[in-house]
Order: sequence, then C-alpha cells, then structure tokens
Amino acid sequence: MPVPLLLASQSPARLATLRSAGVEPDVIVSDVDEDAALDAARAAATAAGATLTPADAVLALARAKAEHVVAEYECEALVLGCDSMLELDGEILGKPADAPTAIERWRAMRGRTGVLHTGHWLVDDRDGGTGGTLGATSSTVVRFADLTDAEIEAYVATGEPLKVAGAFTVDGLGGPYVEAIEGDYHGVVGVSLPLLRHLLADLEIAFHELRA
Repeated sequence: MPVPLLLASQSPARLATLRSAGVEPDVIVSDVDEDAALDAARAAATAAGATLTPADAVLALARAKAEHVVAEYECEALVLGCDSMLELDGEILGKPADAPTAIERWRAMRGRTGVLHTGHWLVDDRDGGTGGTLGATSSTVVRFADLTDAEIEAYVATGEPLKVAGAFTVDGLGGPYVEAIEGDYHGVVGVSLPLLRHLLADLEIAFHELRA
C-alpha cells in the first residue's frame, strides 16, 4: 500500500503534477483565512525584528492551509499545503481580482522578469506516523515575453489569468508568454516535485512510497 498523501489545495495544476509523477492524492480544500494567516506571519516577523519576505509569506500560507486541514479533519495521511505568489519589484502578487487588474498586471510584467515563489508545508498526520511537520519554499525566476496590448487583452479574455497566482500559467494558455525560467519548472506550475522529495526524505519517506 502506498503512503497516503492528502493535498490541501484546490489547484488542478498541482493535482495533475502529482498524478503525472504517479501519485494519486486525496484532496481537501482548506478554507483558512489567508489574510489573517498573513497578518499573523507579519506580526511574528516584526516581533522578531525581521520583515516577512515573499518566500516566507507563501510558506506561512502553505503551513496555514496544511495545519487547518489537519485540525479540521481526521486525515490519517501526509498532508501537503501549497501556496504560490509572484514577486515583482519586491511586491507579492497573488490572483488578480478582476480582468482590469489582470490587464494592468500584465502590462507591468511584459518584457520583464519576476520570481515565482511556491511554499510547501508537509504534516505527517498518519496513525503511527512521525507527527513531523516541516516546509520550504521553491523560488524560480520567470522571464515574460514582451506582449502587445492585443495579446494581453486576448489572454485575459480567456479567464485563465484570474484563476492563478501571478496571472499566468506556464503549463496552460499562458505558456507562449513565458520566454524562459531559471529554476524548477514544477515549482512554477504549483508544486515542486524535487522539493517535495527532499521534505519527504526528512520524514524518512522515499518519494516512490507515495506511488500506487
């Protein structure tokens, strides 16, 4: 029997990425208050005399999602929470609220580079498991194409940019508009398989043990 994995995320891209690696997780979408989780993380950073970085912000949200699911459900599985944001000029950008915001966002992004951060948090909630909890962030440089206004408007009109962090995908309709990435492709999609392997190893679990 494979080690059970539960994905605390509604992202179809994350689910598809895990499935492509031979893992069939259960899914429970966390309804954690993300604004409250970020406020708490900022307060903790401030109390420690630090600033909450974009990489720390997505890690805090990934942890909040995983721990919320563990607290609310009898999971009896490894629980994986993930969260992604794009960093551009030091600002963290999640999903755009509406089409005009997505268009404005793409006009700022075109022809430039940003960093896509994806936080991962893993909790071992299995009966007889280690009870371990740990996480890390995958950060990948993304270079965007210099799109015309017409290309931006056509892409936003598909609705895809409104559903994803940073208003783009690399594995979907946004693929033609990403010139290059420097780092982990899967991290940009939404879940870094190499990073997940390292987190599992810290819990003394091999990645192949997740496979059916």
